[in-house]
Amino acid sequence: MITSSPMVESYASSDQSSPAPARERLRFTDCSFVRTPSGHCRAEVELELEGRRMRAVAEGPTSPVGDLRYCAEAAVRAIEHFVGASLPLELIGVKVVRAFDANLVIVHLTRKDQPGAKLLGVYLTEGDVTRGAALAVLNATNRVIGNHFSTT
Repeated sequence: MITSSPMVESYASSDQSSPAPARERLRFTDCSFVRTPSGHCRAEVELELEGRRMRAVAEGPTSPVGDLRYCAEAAVRAIEHFVGASLPLELIGVKVVRAFDANLVIVHLTRKDQPGAKLLGVYLTEGDVTRGAALAVLNATNRVIGNHFSTT
């Protein structure tokens, strides 16, 4: 069972002397993952858009697959904060696959508002697969989020 704790938003200071880009992108800024001695884990993912930062959390009992899922779920929650209810996402699965002498983290998401719409994201990682799960979510949703921001 995944439990999400409240999200915390912070604002980064921006340099007023430089012009703002015409089209800002959602940026990955941080991911942390902690396992406790009691067998639980906590994943936090931070994203940024136009100086606003959002940190979302997912936590639950630790397991090899669950650890990846919590990081991916935290990334989904952070994305949902920026796009709101107009782009509802659901995480279907996350998996690490060994291919071409490297680890690939693959995520599968759907859009709740478009039945049958599948989003797949992949991230090539050599180290931290939990961080890779969060980045794979961003890779899966990059185009959809870009289209969302350009039309709103």
